[in-house]
Amino acid sequence: MMELPECMAREPPVLDEDVVHTDAETDELSGNNGLLHRRSYLKLAGTSAATAAVASANPVSADEDEYDVIGGAGQIRLGDGETLENVIIDFDQGWTMLHCTGDNVTIRNVGFRGTHTADQHAIVVSGGDTVIDNVYMGDGCVRPAQYSSHGQCGIFAHRDFYGHLEIRNCNIQDWPNNGIYASAPEYDGGGTIEIDSCYAANNYVSCYRLATDGSSVSNSVAYNDGNGRYTGRAFWGWSPGTLTIENCDFQEGSYNQAIHLRDSGSIQIRDTNHTGIHGAGSWDISESNVGSNPDLSMPDGVPTSAEEAATGSSDGDSGEAPPEDDEDDDEVPSLTNTIVFDGNGTPDTTSYEFVVSEVVEPSEHEDASIDDAASVDETEASGDVADYLDAWEFDGEIERLSVDGDATVRVNGDEIDPDDYDDVFENVILLDGSEEDVTRYEFVVDGDVIPSNYEGASIDDEDEIDDGTVHGVVADWKDAFRFNGDLEQFTADGPASVYLNDEEIDPAEYGEDRPHQLLVEGRGVPTSFGITVDGTIELDSEADPEDEATTVSGSTAQSSVTDGTQEFCFSGTLSDITFSDGEAAVFLDGEEIDVSEYGDQELFANALIIDGTEADGPSTYSFKASGGVVKSDYEAASIDDEDVIEGKRVSGAVADWLDAYWFDGDIEELQVLGNAKAEIQYNARDQ
Repeated sequence: MMELPECMAREPPVLDEDVVHTDAETDELSGNNGLLHRRSYLKLAGTSAATAAVASANPVSADEDEYDVIGGAGQIRLGDGETLENVIIDFDQGWTMLHCTGDNVTIRNVGFRGTHTADQHAIVVSGGDTVIDNVYMGDGCVRPAQYSSHGQCGIFAHRDFYGHLEIRNCNIQDWPNNGIYASAPEYDGGGTIEIDSCYAANNYVSCYRLATDGSSVSNSVAYNDGNGRYTGRAFWGWSPGTLTIENCDFQEGSYNQAIHLRDSGSIQIRDTNHTGIHGAGSWDISESNVGSNPDLSMPDGVPTSAEEAATGSSDGDSGEAPPEDDEDDDEVPSLTNTIVFDGNGTPDTTSYEFVVSEVVEPSEHEDASIDDAASVDETEASGDVADYLDAWEFDGEIERLSVDGDATVRVNGDEIDPDDYDDVFENVILLDGSEEDVTRYEFVVDGDVIPSNYEGASIDDEDEIDDGTVHGVVADWKDAFRFNGDLEQFTADGPASVYLNDEEIDPAEYGEDRPHQLLVEGRGVPTSFGITVDGTIELDSEADPEDEATTVSGSTAQSSVTDGTQEFCFSGTLSDITFSDGEAAVFLDGEEIDVSEYGDQELFANALIIDGTEADGPSTYSFKASGGVVKSDYEAASIDDEDVIEGKRVSGAVADWLDAYWFDGDIEELQVLGNAKAEIQYNARDQ
């Protein structure tokens, strides 16, 4: 049946049986009324969190001898030698992601049932040798209102993947960020990928995406028929080495690219039917026994439903090819906008290049032909026209347009003046995040700034842009912005790498680490207050606090004032300032502010208690909250200067005493080494 993993996302290996740990990264597990009650979950001392998650979810099945059903389990990690098989992952009960982090991992006979709607991939592979066999993902995915990059992948091979990944007999349809996205290991891990006997349709950006030398796809079908949620390529390849396509059938449909090749490398295409090769770069293409009439029937052995996959009863071969397109591909662009460079009647060649905010692809609009010398890279395109047309389709806005020559430029049929766009945003800043932790950033330019999809970056509606000042966060994705003028200030709290015009920079060289000042001025009445920022905060080096119990750590500070002043410097934005008694004047960067405009004016309501009073020895602990955290003497707990708060992460130790913390939001991770008990109390101030 099914062996379940012993750890969950972003946690270290289990050291002994006294470890309590969890990782919740979704709305379904982020509150008190989710599928798995968080408070009881965190009390499961000595039990694997992932195992507890599945057990507590009360899995049901049509026939318990055949398969189990898991829903809303969050992220389940599979470590060395572990197998997950004969399971239905029910997205209707909440998201569950399978993360293969170990070596010799197997996912077999698994069906993903229902439409996926969370901003998470379905399967992530980041470790060593892994097999994914007989998996159904045909119900697809709808991007949520907020999502990273193009959205979610069916199967994603992380850039750290170092082993060999075999993907067999999988059905992957309607995923918004590649069906199988397996090119990232080319950056770091170098793991190879073998796709065999799979069926993929209507995935954006592509159905199969490979890069590392020695990777291959064989005996597989991929197509875009315009009748699914998305339109994309059948195959995307980029590699300095050699890729192989063998005995496959690929059709481009309305996307105009069956096989897309980027940069340079070598590809061998054998015994394959496809409807065209497109792309940019210099490739050594070797084709043998190749036709142009693909058979889009499902390969034998591919499951056609989640239940069929979970029972291992796939007989494959639906016997039916997908319906033909009803629309003329040349007349209906697959993307929202068109831009045409019309060189007809001009005496000389015109060169052009442009950048859009989302994605750009070549087009045959107005019977245009794209010259082989033209190039395209996600959001950027360039080329030359003489007495002919070049046309492109794109989503988003034109961020930059440069035209050298007399060609006419039309956008959505209307002639435009390229000078209105020329070099408007000549600079680009890119933040390359890390899966290890979130990075909060802020920067200021002395010109205009707009978000960009440069280098595959996401555009996040939560990033704030106000008169040249940008605030945002980045984790295991990229954020990018184009701007004109100079970069005047940059601060970053976290591990992300920062690039200015493709050159890595040190944010410390651009202004102070904590550029904002907050002054609390007493009015003669004893006043206690708390401060929260979305960056980091510290007491001014020359300040002499009146309250010896002043605590300043990470993103929060608590203190008091009567007649004097307290001054703090911080990065990011002021999230909240609250007074538990008394009153004081508050000045932000020299301007008095109305504190009622910041936060909900309630001190953190939730409490986490680490109780070592009944333990048989010392215990160490660590946790991460989704909001602010401060130390507390709640329930007569001690306040120990050796306990460390770094942003939203906390580490400490207890022996025969209590440690307590007030926190906002939820506990996302918790680990206890030893016999101490962990307890969460929501709305503890009201109890």
